[in-house]
Amino acid sequence: MKTTFEFKPAAAQPRPKMKNMTHAMPRNARFPETARSGFRRSNTKPVQNAQRNYQRYLELARAETLNGDRIAAENYFQHAEHYLRSMGEDST
Repeated sequence: MKTTFEFKPAAAQPRPKMKNMTHAMPRNARFPETARSGFRRSNTKPVQNAQRNYQRYLELARAETLNGDRIAAENYFQHAEHYLRSMGEDST
């Protein structure tokens, strides 16, 4: 086995010819025309998803609290708080 000083430095090792592969297809042919149909997603997420995630993270936090893992519980409580705040932003 080679020792660490026998390996070539990263810059001296040959790199795969990825540049040729990335430009092999014309830019406009990478995605089908249906992907550019003019449909835009809305920037707001439905409130139901935030409520569902809030409830889910609260349940996970309570379960971890009962298991005695305070660190994991705090993590889940912070996630729940994030979704609670996002529900407040969506309603205004």
